[in-house]
Amino acid sequence: QRRRQLLQVSPNQGHLALAQLENRFDVSIVTQNVDNLHEQAGSSHVVHLHGELFKVRSTKDENHVLEWKEDLVLGDLDPHGHQLRPHIVWFGEMVPLLQTAAEITQQADVLIIIGTSMQVYPAASLIHYTDGQTPIYFIDPKPTVRASDFGNLTIIPKTAVEGVPPLVEELFSTWP
Repeated sequence: QRRRQLLQVSPNQGHLALAQLENRFDVSIVTQNVDNLHEQAGSSHVVHLHGELFKVRSTKDENHVLEWKEDLVLGDLDPHGHQLRPHIVWFGEMVPLLQTAAEITQQADVLIIIGTSMQVYPAASLIHYTDGQTPIYFIDPKPTVRASDFGNLTIIPKTAVEGVPPLVEELFSTWP
């Protein structure tokens, strides 16, 4: 049931606007979401911090990752006979792409944070990898941070659908 539901969802206007940024800028998306909506929208460089539901991996060799659109059941095995599991990060597991995300954040000319409570660590710590001068935009209908918490922070108290498209238009008009 859930797999079928996942196959029926589509990107919203926020996803689509972020993908449009690639027309003018080098964009990296770091997401905690485990769907592939950013890719469906057209984003080409997406780092899935918490994994992806459309992939599975071996319980023995975490580097053996397969595309997977069907239900995963006990008995679905890798070529060496080991059970497959969803390619997602469970609570308490290491976040293997955290260093990659930190490097992306550290190099960012602009950081846009969208729809997060800023309470889920280690992802919430990524904001601290900016140099203090990087413009940061925080889009969330119920923001959990204050503009005074970080240098150059602009809070946009809207949903992704309401807040991302106008921000993208603003970036197109103000950045070379």
